[in-house]
Amino acid sequence: MTTSRLPGFHTLPLEERLARLAEASGLTPEELSVFASSGGLKTEAADHMIENVAGTFGLPLGIGLNFVVNGREVLAPMAVEEPSVVAGASFMAKLARAGGGFTATTTPPEMIGQMQVLDAPDIQAAGQAILKEKDALLAEADLVDPLLKKLGGGARDLEVRQVQRSPIGAFLVVHLVYDVRDAMGANAVNTACEKLAPRIEQLCGGRVHLRILSNLADRRLARARCAIPVGALAFGEFSGERVRDGIIEAWAFADSDPYRAATHNKGIMNGVDAVVIATGNDWRAIEAGAHAYAARNGRYASLSTWGRAADGGLAGELEMPMAVGIIGGATKVHPAARTAIKLMGVESASQLAEIIVSVGLAQNLAALRALSTEGIQRGHMSLHARQVAIAAGATGDQVEQVAARMVAEKVVRIDRAEAILKQRNEHV
Repeated sequence: MTTSRLPGFHTLPLEERLARLAEASGLTPEELSVFASSGGLKTEAADHMIENVAGTFGLPLGIGLNFVVNGREVLAPMAVEEPSVVAGASFMAKLARAGGGFTATTTPPEMIGQMQVLDAPDIQAAGQAILKEKDALLAEADLVDPLLKKLGGGARDLEVRQVQRSPIGAFLVVHLVYDVRDAMGANAVNTACEKLAPRIEQLCGGRVHLRILSNLADRRLARARCAIPVGALAFGEFSGERVRDGIIEAWAFADSDPYRAATHNKGIMNGVDAVVIATGNDWRAIEAGAHAYAARNGRYASLSTWGRAADGGLAGELEMPMAVGIIGGATKVHPAARTAIKLMGVESASQLAEIIVSVGLAQNLAALRALSTEGIQRGHMSLHARQVAIAAGATGDQVEQVAARMVAEKVVRIDRAEAILKQRNEHV
């Protein structure tokens, strides 16, 4: 990677964008051509991925520009249909460069497998019996995947807790903490839980019912931070101090009110999901874990934190579960996902998680900045207008002309686009 700063990238024709991307990333035009062929996923391959395949479904794939993560230039592939997401994240990454970019970290890639133990005659004694054999159970879980163990992963801990109140009464929950290295980990964890279930039943005299991975991956966290000098925040009639304070005030609303927090966190996930999807990872698992983590303290709140830095600038941080992998599943089967991972130059799941959480923080900043200054619609409207123009039948140069007319009139509706098109065609 030479640089993620590609000025004027959005003004280039598609073919020239791919050429510029090849030049900046070091990938060949042939490697990147998969992006221009609907992701390169053929129906024959798709037929082996899910059931009842009738075709494939494409999404726009954009490139998040300007990112510096832990001192490394990063181009972030983003698969998303919503206008302004890629542009917003890219612009905020440009502002973050003024403060050194994003600093990101991850905890060890530990996932939790849950085993529900029912019908134990004495759940207190059952829990003690299981914990007494912890070392033996962890050793048995390690036999599931010797290669993973060789690579430094495997079983890490066994925890037991009691559920005293439930619609079916009291029962035990056994947590297997399992390091999955560079995999997302569902298959490894589920298999390990299946292997331990018979032995746990013998130990406690109960019945192991469910044995399944938890998507609340709160042992596998990713964190990103950025600090933006106050001068870099200024634009138009807005001083840097005004923008900084407006962002902090908007964040405080989300951190205090669940109705605002839901939309606030959705904005974070606009960036997160876009990279997760582009790399063939499970965006539904990431969504579930993120929102559960946002409510970990008993109320739903903001995943991010924004405040005033010591030098008077703006400081932001995002922490959330990030169970992503670079081996197995669609990350290896889907051609575009393979190329996306190669484009980012990641060599571990932790590196990928650090990029994703940085994109999420950038996207969050983009939304807060727009909301607290000129309003969310100004930048969003022009991009949305293009979609409406296309839906109305505009092609070629007509798209920009019809979109510009609707934005000027502040009326972005398909009936207005159709009327503008009709007037234009009659004039021609």
